[in-house]
Formats: sequence, C-alpha cells, structure tokens
Amino acid sequence: MKKTLFAIFALCFGLCFSGMAFAEPVSLDVSSAVNIEASVAALAAEPVEPAAEVLDTGTTAWMMTSAALVVMMCIPGLAMFYAGMVNAKNVLSVFSQFFATAGVVCVLWVVFGYSIATDTTGMEKGVFNLHSFFGGTGALFLAHLKPDNIVGGMPESVLITFLMTFAIITPAIVAGGFAERMKFVSAVLFMALWFTFVYAPVSHMVWGGDGSLMANWGVLDFAGGTAVHINSGIAALAACLVIGKRKGYLQHPMPPHNLTICLIGAGFVWIGWFGFNVGSAVAVNGTTGMALLNTQIGACAGVLGWMIVEWLRNGRPSALGLASGALAGLVGITPGCAYVGPIGAIMIGLASGAICFFFVSVVKRRFGYDDTLDVFGLHGVGGMVGAILTGIFCVPALGGTEDVQIATQIIAQFKGVIFTIVYCFVISWILLKLIDKTIGLRVDAETETVGLDQSEHSEKAYNL
Repeated sequence: MKKTLFAIFALCFGLCFSGMAFAEPVSLDVSSAVNIEASVAALAAEPVEPAAEVLDTGTTAWMMTSAALVVMMCIPGLAMFYAGMVNAKNVLSVFSQFFATAGVVCVLWVVFGYSIATDTTGMEKGVFNLHSFFGGTGALFLAHLKPDNIVGGMPESVLITFLMTFAIITPAIVAGGFAERMKFVSAVLFMALWFTFVYAPVSHMVWGGDGSLMANWGVLDFAGGTAVHINSGIAALAACLVIGKRKGYLQHPMPPHNLTICLIGAGFVWIGWFGFNVGSAVAVNGTTGMALLNTQIGACAGVLGWMIVEWLRNGRPSALGLASGALAGLVGITPGCAYVGPIGAIMIGLASGAICFFFVSVVKRRFGYDDTLDVFGLHGVGGMVGAILTGIFCVPALGGTEDVQIATQIIAQFKGVIFTIVYCFVISWILLKLIDKTIGLRVDAETETVGLDQSEHSEKAYNL
C-alpha cells in the first residue's frame, strides 16, 4: 500500500515538472469557461488583453462569494448528505474521500486542468478538430497568471478558483456510487484519472466557446447539466457495476444511519447551489437574477414532484424523499436556469422530482445495481431530464430566452446527452478496470464487515 501511494505521488510530481516544457503562449477564452452564450458573449466575440479590462468590484465580490458557496456545497454539504446515508462504520471514509479529492483535483487543476478546460488555441466557430475536445497547453501551471489579469470584470485568479470548485465537486459526487466498499487509495487514484480524462475534456467540450464540440452542436448547458451531473451520474453507474454490490445488498435493510446529518447536508447543498448556478453567469446582471429565481423554483418544484409520487406510491412522504426531491429539482434546473422562465422551472422541477423518484425506487431495484447513494438516479437522470426539457422551455413562447426552434434544440440537447453518456461510461469503465487489474478496487470481505473508517483510516466516528 505504501509503495502504491508513493508511486501515485511520484507520478503527480513527475507530471508537474515535466509539463513545464510544453507550456505555450496563453490563448484563453476564459469568459467562455462557464457560460459564454448568456453572460459574456461580447468577450468571446471580441477578445481583449486582460490588463485592458476594468475591474468590476460587484462582479468580483459575487464571484468570490459563489466560489465559497460551491466549496460549502461540497464540504460540508454533500459530504454530510452522503455520510448520513451510509452505515455508521463508514462515515469518516466518505469525508476522507471528499477531502482527498479536493486536494488532488486542486493541484491537478493548477498543473493542467485549467489549461485543458479553457485554452482556446486552434479553435474556430463551426470547425471540428482536436481542440473541439481538448484545450491547449498555454495555461499549464498557471505560469501566465499575474495579479492584474482581468477577465469579465474580475481578476482571472477569481475565475480560476470558481471553476476549480466545479472540478472538485464533480468527481466527489461520483464517490456516492461506490461508497462503503472501495479502497481509499483506489478511490483517490480513480478521482485523479477521471478528472484528467473525463471531467476536464468534457468541461472544455461544453463550455469551451466557439469551436468546442457542444457549442458547434448548439447545446444549451448553463451551469453543468451535462458536464457535471450526467457526467458524474454515469461515472457512478459504471463504478457500481464494476466494483459490484455491497455485502447483503437487497438481502437485508440498509437504512441511513443518521437522517439528521443527511438533511442538514442537503440544506447546505441547496444553499451552495446558488453559487453553483447563479455564479455561472460570471456577472451580476439580469441573467444572474433569473438564474437565482429559477434555481429556487426548481428546487421547490422538485420537492413537490418527489413528494406527490412518493405519497401516491407509498402512502406517505419521507424526510429523505423530500430532501432528495430538492436535489433532483436542483439538478434538473441546472442546465436551463438562465434559459427558461418560471413556468419552465416549475415543470422541470416537477418532472425531475417525479422521474428521479421512479429511478431510485423502482428502476434501481428492478435491475439490482448497487448505486449506494443514488448518484445515477439523482444526478445522472436529473441531468438528462433537465437537459432535454431545457430544449423545450427555452423558447420565448414558453417563457424562455432563446430564439430557437424547439425540434432543432431538442435534437441538439439529445446529441449532447448521448455523447456525454457514451464518452463518460466508456472512459470511466476503462479506468476502473485498469485500477482493478493493478492495485484492486475493492476492500476484502473482512474489511467491509469491520467498516472502512477503522480498517482504512484507523478511526471511528462513533463508539459502536
């Protein structure tokens, strides 16, 4: 185990020092890294030298706040939501994986992730080439960064930090699919590789601006329906299929050990989501306000959608179901929060809550896959529902903002969804198999029985 850890760290540092040789002059369209179409189209269309821009203190303050909100959404928010649902003997393993993911992804984001995601060298509107899938190497190690680099009215360092929080939370979401049975070292290695070969490229394909794959297709994804939620949901599905089911799954009940922690975590996630969605405007304007309103509407409608279906099917709503409905609604509204109107947000939230309930409660049991914390059912399915319905409710006739044909836009949305599913599943499956064949993915039966807190970290969250 120690030799394996040493090898991983040696590889990371080797990448760090070897990458300097490949640095190129920076050619960044960082304004497009989150949502050019709605918020900073002028910057994308008319690039200017960063130092020539004027600092907007309002935008800067909001983007710094948004970055902090997304961090809170991840740790402690999502970590608590997950930790409350697992067995008491695996609580610390969840938190450990989240903190480790933050550490690894932050460093990799600085070394090459930001460059892969945002460097627009060689890109041209309507042209498909290698740079439609991967950014360039002009921003390796952030060697170009200076304190007076201003983009979109804010220091580039602020934008880099905001985008980094997305890069951290996305692989962290995946951890819910293999919770309670993956080795810690394998989980960390998978997060690093998955970030490199899946998240960073898909982020570029979605938000890379003119010439990126999904921009050329006309896909609308304001804050991460494809790049974050479908991406993480499909990876979690691949992980739970490769690693196999937990001992005793479907043979005896496995209820959450602490619903109070779970619900508090869900509350933090809800609050943090305003930074996630509203911050994706990369500005403070009317688009920001619409994203704020629709995010809240989507979450509340998700609660209603889940509650109604659960009430009809089970005869009573559950506390965990209400929290899950809120998350489903938040996931669903993410891709279209600035493109649809309030009625569209209600419809997307209701549909996301109801459909996600069906996948979590019926489909999962029907097919028997052990997606421990329902990452695929909430994030993967919710992201798909939101992405497709964005193509319908984005038109002005239904309260939206985009002057497009519904049929054309739905086709574009389907293309984006299908590509993300196939690309993410195939690459995730390959990475998981490679790790399994080398250092192994799963803890042994005795370790799983004792619990990962004690066996992997020599700690206990509770005196059991």
